[in-house]
Amino acid sequence: MTEHPTSHEGGQPRAAGPTAPADRRGARLRTPDPAEAPDGPEPAGPPERGRAEDAPVPPPAKGRRRRKGGSRRAAALPAQDSPAPAERSGGGRRRSGRSGQGASDAPVEHGATPAQAGPGAARGSREEPPPGSRGGLGDGGQVPGQLPGTARRDGDRLRFVGAATRRIARGIDPDEIVMGLCRATVPTFSDAILVYLSDPLLVGDERPTGPLVLRLRRTDRLRQLGESEDDGNGSPAAQIPLSPEALLSPELCEVRPGGALAEVLRGVRPVFSEAPTARAALPELLGEGRTVPGGMHTILAPLRGRRRVIGAAVFLRSPDRPAFEQDDLLVAAQLATHSALGIDKAVLYGREAYIADELQRTMLPETLPKATGVRLASRYLPAAETARVGGDWYDAIPLPGSRVALVVGDVMGHSMTSAAIMGQLRTTAQTLAGLDLPPQEVLHHLDEQAQRLGSDRMATCVYAVYDPVSHRITVANAGHPPPVLLHLGGRAEVLRVPPGAPIGVGGVDFEAVELDAPAGATLLLYTDGLVESRLRDVWTGIEQLRERMAATARLTGSDHPPPLEALCDDVLDMLGPGDRDDDIALLAARFDGIAPSDVAYWFLDPDPAAPGRARRLARAALARWGLQELTDSVELLVSEVVTNAVRYASRPVTLRLLRTDVLRVEVGDDVPQLPRLRQARATDEGGRGLYLVNKVARRWDATRLSNGKVVWLELSMP
Repeated sequence: MTEHPTSHEGGQPRAAGPTAPADRRGARLRTPDPAEAPDGPEPAGPPERGRAEDAPVPPPAKGRRRRKGGSRRAAALPAQDSPAPAERSGGGRRRSGRSGQGASDAPVEHGATPAQAGPGAARGSREEPPPGSRGGLGDGGQVPGQLPGTARRDGDRLRFVGAATRRIARGIDPDEIVMGLCRATVPTFSDAILVYLSDPLLVGDERPTGPLVLRLRRTDRLRQLGESEDDGNGSPAAQIPLSPEALLSPELCEVRPGGALAEVLRGVRPVFSEAPTARAALPELLGEGRTVPGGMHTILAPLRGRRRVIGAAVFLRSPDRPAFEQDDLLVAAQLATHSALGIDKAVLYGREAYIADELQRTMLPETLPKATGVRLASRYLPAAETARVGGDWYDAIPLPGSRVALVVGDVMGHSMTSAAIMGQLRTTAQTLAGLDLPPQEVLHHLDEQAQRLGSDRMATCVYAVYDPVSHRITVANAGHPPPVLLHLGGRAEVLRVPPGAPIGVGGVDFEAVELDAPAGATLLLYTDGLVESRLRDVWTGIEQLRERMAATARLTGSDHPPPLEALCDDVLDMLGPGDRDDDIALLAARFDGIAPSDVAYWFLDPDPAAPGRARRLARAALARWGLQELTDSVELLVSEVVTNAVRYASRPVTLRLLRTDVLRVEVGDDVPQLPRLRQARATDEGGRGLYLVNKVARRWDATRLSNGKVVWLELSMP
C-alpha cells in the first residue's frame, strides 16, 4: 500500500483510486462500485469532493492529539455477549482481501426492497478513526492494513443489527418477537427464515420432563414480483421448503440426544450449512425427506435463553445472492441472542400475567347465588391488558330469613398485593355476614381487619342487606360512591347514604340507613372506575350514570323494567376511550320481593304442645295456597325441627313459611348451637330427626344469628 503524506495546509489530499474488484461476491445490500452505479461510470481522475466513500477523512482539528500507525478491523458487533466468529469448514469461503471489494450490508427500512440500498446510501457518512490508531486515515486516506470499504461495510452491518434488534425488542409475547425477527431479516439479511421454538416453552427455573421437542413457530420468505402467497414458481427463492401447508400445520422435531442437531444446539454458536455437523443437523431439523435445495446458502443459529436452548433459526439465501461471510455469523448470533432472551422474558411475563389474572378471577365469585325475591347480575372489567390485577370486588351473600347481602369494594392500587388484600377483605366480609351482623358493624370489623393487615391498607366498601319480605334495604357506606336506585317507572335516583371514611383509617363510626326497596326496582352498586377518570370527576360521572340508567329504562316502557344483563352492558357502554383508568366492578340487583299473601308467620311457645300446633298451622297454610300435595312432607319436617327447637329453647320459637318458586320453611330459636347431621345408633332413642330432614327436603341448612339460630329447609313445588 502506497502512503500519501497529508499536508495540513493544502486542504484535502488525493487518494489513490480504488482497485477494480476481482470478485463481485458480497452481501446483497452491497454498495456498488462507482463503475456499477446506475448513473453510469464516473470520469477518471480525482474523486469528487464531499463523497464519503471515495474521499479520505480530513485531518483532525488543531489541538487534537494525533496517532500514527496501527491497523484495525471494524467490529460488526459489540464484543460483549457475542460469540467469536467460527471458522468456516466444508468448502466455505473466507473474506476476500482485495481492496476493491466494497460490499456494504446497509440496513433497509421495513418494507423497503434491497434495490433501494444504492450508492447514495453511504454518502455523507464519515468513518471514525479506530481505537489505538494515530491520525485516523491521514496517511493516504487509509489505515495501514485496512481494506477499502471494509469499515463502511462493517458499519452498515452494525446499523442493520441495531435496527433489527430494535424491531425484535418491540414484541411483548413470543409470537410478536418471532415475527419481528422474520420481518427484520427478510429480505435484508436473508431470503427466507425458519424459526423453531421448544414445545412447550419452559418458564424460569422449570426443568424439562422429557427430550427437547422443537416446533416450527413461523416461516417467512421473499416472494418474487407478481407471485402470490399460494403460487409456487421455479425460481430459487420459491424452491425454499416453505409451503402453505407448513405454515398451517407446524411440524415437530424431537432432538435426539447425542445427535448432530443436539451437538449444534449445545455449541450455541451459529454455523454454516457446509459444516459437517450442520449438514447432518439440517435434515433432522427440517423433517423426513426435506433438505435445503442445492446452491442455497444457509446459517443455522441456536436460540439460547437465560438458562437453556429454546429453539433454532435457519437463515437461507438463494444461489443468486452472495454467500454468507464470517461476519454474518456474528450478525446471526446477535439476532438469535436478542430474540431468545426476548422470548424467554416474554414467556416469564406471560406466566406472571396469567397467575395474576387467575388470582384475581378466583377471588371473585364464579356464579352469583339464587336468592329468594331478588335477581342478580354482575360485571368485572380490568383496567387494561397490561394492568389486569386490581382490588375491585363484588359479592352476594345469602342471609337467614331469605335476605341477601350485597357488597362492592375497592382496594387502592393495582398489584398482586392489592388483589391479595381484596381476597382477605372479601373473606372477612363473608364471615361477618354469616354472623348476621348489621351493615355498620360489618364495616367496623372490616376496618379493624384492614388495620391489622398494614398501616397503608386502604379500601372503600358499600354493604347493603335486602329483605324481600319487608321490602326494605339497609345500607352502610365506607367512602364508596353511593348506589343508584332505578324505579319501575323509569326514575333513577342516587341514594342519600352517609359517605363515611374508607376502610383502614381507623376510629370511624359508620352509619346505616334503612330505605324502601319497592318491587320492580333495580339497585346498582359499582366502583369508582365506572364514574371517575382523567376526563371527568366522580360526581359528573355519577350524574351521567343516573341519566344513562333512566334512558335505558325508558326504552322498555314504564311497566317493564329493563333486563339486568342488558342494563349492565348498556351502563358499561357509557365508557369512552379515555375512561378506562381503573378496573370496574358492577353488581345489579332486581327486587322482586315476596308478596304478603305468600308469607305465613307464627310464634310458638316452647312447650310440648308446640309441635302439634305447628303441624296444624302448616296444614292450614298449605290448604290456603293449594299445596295439599306437600301436606304430609311438611307436617313431618315441621314436627321434627320444632321438636328439636322446643327441647332447648327458653323463648318463643318462630315458624315461617314462604311460597316462591319453592316452599321454604324456617324455624328459629334462641339457642346458638347449630344442629349437625349424625348417624344414630340402633340403641339411640333420638338423633334421627335431621336424618329425615336430609332425606325428604330438597336442601336444608342452619344459620347462626346474633340472638340464636335459624334452621331452614326447602321443598320443590308440585
